[in-house]
Amino acid sequence: MISAADVKRHKWWGWGLDDVTFRFDNKPLFAPLVKEKVGLDLDAITPRPEPQLSDYEVPASVLSSEDAAALTAIVGSENVRTDDEYRVVHSFGRSVTDLFRARTGDFRRIVDAVVYPASDEEVQSILRLVVERDLVVIPFGGGSSISGSVTPDVDEKRAIITLNLGRMCRVLDIDDTAGLARVQAGVYGPDLEEQLQERGWTMGHFPDSFAYSTLGGWAATRSSGMQSDKYGDIEGIVRGLRLVQADGVIDTKPIPGRDSGSSVHEMVLGSEGRLGVITECTVRVHRVAPVREVIAYMFPDWESGVRGMHAIARSEVHPVFTRLSDGPETRFSLAMVKEPESRKSKAMAKVQEGLFAYLRSKGWDTREEMCISYVCFEGTKQHVEREKSAVKRIVKSVGGITLGAGPGKIYDQKKFDTPYLRDFLLGMNVYGDVSDTGTTWSRLNEMHASVYDAFYRKLDEMGLRGFMFCHMSHSYHQGACLYFTFAVPYESDERMLEEYTALKHTIQQEFMHHLGTVSHHHAVGTEHQPWIAEDITDGGVRMLKDLYAAQDPGGNFNPGKIVTP
Repeated sequence: MISAADVKRHKWWGWGLDDVTFRFDNKPLFAPLVKEKVGLDLDAITPRPEPQLSDYEVPASVLSSEDAAALTAIVGSENVRTDDEYRVVHSFGRSVTDLFRARTGDFRRIVDAVVYPASDEEVQSILRLVVERDLVVIPFGGGSSISGSVTPDVDEKRAIITLNLGRMCRVLDIDDTAGLARVQAGVYGPDLEEQLQERGWTMGHFPDSFAYSTLGGWAATRSSGMQSDKYGDIEGIVRGLRLVQADGVIDTKPIPGRDSGSSVHEMVLGSEGRLGVITECTVRVHRVAPVREVIAYMFPDWESGVRGMHAIARSEVHPVFTRLSDGPETRFSLAMVKEPESRKSKAMAKVQEGLFAYLRSKGWDTREEMCISYVCFEGTKQHVEREKSAVKRIVKSVGGITLGAGPGKIYDQKKFDTPYLRDFLLGMNVYGDVSDTGTTWSRLNEMHASVYDAFYRKLDEMGLRGFMFCHMSHSYHQGACLYFTFAVPYESDERMLEEYTALKHTIQQEFMHHLGTVSHHHAVGTEHQPWIAEDITDGGVRMLKDLYAAQDPGGNFNPGKIVTP
């Protein structure tokens, strides 16, 4: 059995590992793009020094010695951590607000202890203690939340415990006949896939945060992965679950066609710790495909790319994922390409130059308008070839071209690296963030255009300069997800969060104006809470408040998330 010291965690001030950073010196197009779009000369800027926790005063834990002793009696002294770094790491997710607060030493309220249980019985004992002694408990997966879902309320006076399920990280059983795996909720994505693939299975769930997020966190926030076109969003993958409460356990059965009234299973999914702690999930798994290919395509503009993605979604083809970057994001992606060094990479760069010259001769705008797309295929060789041929015909029918597997391989290899870019930007006094929404195919182009217009209008109003780009990340029969990324330089630490919040609110409100959802897969937490009533109506909010109050009358379980009392 592993101990708390064996559970991986982010560095306290940023994403992931201390020794992994974003570099731009080997990307010749990156600095010129930044200078053009936001006016910063990266070569002339001295980055902020890496933050040092010793430079800040970390407030002492307010957990009483009696409560600390009671927790130690449940999980052992090595699994109750009250040292500064553990408490700081577990007091923030990875939103812009969280990262800025952490990096600038805004520790007005941090958690008082981090507790690592190893069983359902230990989880329940902790929750009973929390209720009996009127403490606050916040369940914690990998800490990758960008919606404030794991961040304590700065006004909370009670002692706050973070419950880290990282010791509960095993695949317990695989039902080969049913294609189901019973898995402990604290397992990180890479460890889960390693355990499954050792036996020839995959869950197929790969969110951007894959390396630093857990199965329980995915279920508690209704996560979506990059491969949801084939494998489904987490609510389709999790077929049964186990929720531990202070006074009992809820088990939902992993069987098809539930017919038991309102769905308790659905109530637990996305509940962000308000109803208890998810300790186990029974998930749908698939045999690892013998062949996997990611093929890149290029379209002359956004509208033709959307027509292509829509046609694929309505066809008999079933790709693993379909992703379309708009013109600004395509240009950003090209700026992230490393300087060619090998003979092969130099030859490929020459081929690309020739291709872009040819496309310009045909009237394409290869600088601002053309859009790259990636489509992933899995299955037998015959199946993959058949689906590739069908998609190639669709792409051609809307004016696009097939680039092939080369760019697709690079995309697949680098798909989890993007979060490190945000740490780099903050070091350059630039905040970068994302906002995502779901909308119907009929509203998608209108939503795409209106968000851009609103964002740049707000920048002009505030006298700021910034850059936005977007991709379509998940496709469904009725619509798709639009995933916007934006970056804006700031001059003053004192005004940074005010400026960021105004821009973020502008984008989110535009989603509401066009009948989108508050977020497609980044949960609600506190950051998206201002729009929850517009998303689910006042009646929906009232229903959730009543549910949480009935299940947690003392407000001990992650209070203030999703809806306030």
